[in-house]
Amino acid sequence: MQLTEATVDRAAGYRTLDDYQDRATQEAALPGLERIAPGFPDWIVTSLFGGTYQRPGLEPRDRQLINLATLATLGGVDPQLTGHIRSSLRVGLTREQVVEVFVHLAPYIGTPKALAALRVAAATFEALDGEAA
Repeated sequence: MQLTEATVDRAAGYRTLDDYQDRATQEAALPGLERIAPGFPDWIVTSLFGGTYQRPGLEPRDRQLINLATLATLGGVDPQLTGHIRSSLRVGLTREQVVEVFVHLAPYIGTPKALAALRVAAATFEALDGEAA
């Protein structure tokens, strides 16, 4: 069987990370993770942003819609959901669209998980407003 070679580009991963995540989001996650699991943040950036995110077929906005839905469905991943809400706004989603993702998910993932995601969204928007002031 012939498999297509995977593309993993570390430099592209860090450029893509900068496109998706503002400095505050990166600083909230990567240094702490590096302290507890040295090298793991680089693996995430290289394999995910330098690999999966480099594949054709989905625009950044599409990828973020999928991320929001998946994280809300998982539940209990508030820090990651916060980061991806911020990233969603960076790639062109509006606050209203982020909210509608979670409202739309309620009948599929359950009202408690949708409400939890909406609480994360509200807190994220409040923090962003505070940063802008």
